[in-house]
Amino acid sequence: MIILNGGSSSGKSGIVRCLQAVLPEPWLTFGCDSFVAALPAGMQASDAGITIGQDGGVSVGADFMELQAAWADGVVAMVRAGARVVVDDVFLGGAATQRRWRHHLGDLDVLWVGVRCASAVAAGREIARGDRVPGMAALQADLVHEGVVYDLEVDTTHLESMVCARTIAAHVG
Repeated sequence: MIILNGGSSSGKSGIVRCLQAVLPEPWLTFGCDSFVAALPAGMQASDAGITIGQDGGVSVGADFMELQAAWADGVVAMVRAGARVVVDDVFLGGAATQRRWRHHLGDLDVLWVGVRCASAVAAGREIARGDRVPGMAALQADLVHEGVVYDLEVDTTHLESMVCARTIAAHVG
């Protein structure tokens, strides 16, 4: 299992697609964006679910956390059943989010990868994407890495996704 953590628009999704192309075995990918998209409409902009402020700040409530825990358990179950999985996540709680993942993972072998990107570069990508609230990338660029321990870090500020993917693939044992 590989877990990529980085802020919004840091390049995680591009790296994941490249990883799937360069790794010799098939790897499934699951990301926080697809998890959020799977939530019921009533949990969008809800105190119990997820809210995104006009400044790009993200807040999650108790119902969100409960479903996210079930999602993590499901992803881990697939790995235990023999699937190779890459998770693309945004650790809004920094080290606390990593601790939650470690709780779900138990004794599984995981490659922890930090995906960094300069705030200004991520903000430019955010604008180009057009599907994010402006400010989210800048708010998350450093926040998501606070207190998180990685096996490997890549920086997409100046490196292409394929270069980062090959670096990560070289560490997959």
